[in-house]
Amino acid sequence: MLPALDTATDLRETVRVAARDRRVAVNLTQAELALRSGVPLGTLKRFERLGEISLTSLLAIAEALDALEGFHALFPLPEARTLDEVESQAIRPKRARSRGRR
Repeated sequence: MLPALDTATDLRETVRVAARDRRVAVNLTQAELALRSGVPLGTLKRFERLGEISLTSLLAIAEALDALEGFHALFPLPEARTLDEVESQAIRPKRARSRGRR
């Protein structure tokens, strides 16, 4: 079987339809989901129509629909092929502290 060759546009459409279908399946109106998620109704309507939404709003909707589990696998580390790669993946770089004004 060939791997899926989805584009970002294809995935956006898939997420849009899946979110709308889940909302309908759990018997919520757009207004109820907007209230439950804290996402403005207009933003939710635009998302369900066009698939356009910020990540913050998308996560709020997913949380309100009890559908956050899929987000954990979005950016997996590449599979390590050597012991050095395994060790380098285990040691996460620390972010430098920003220097605030004094």
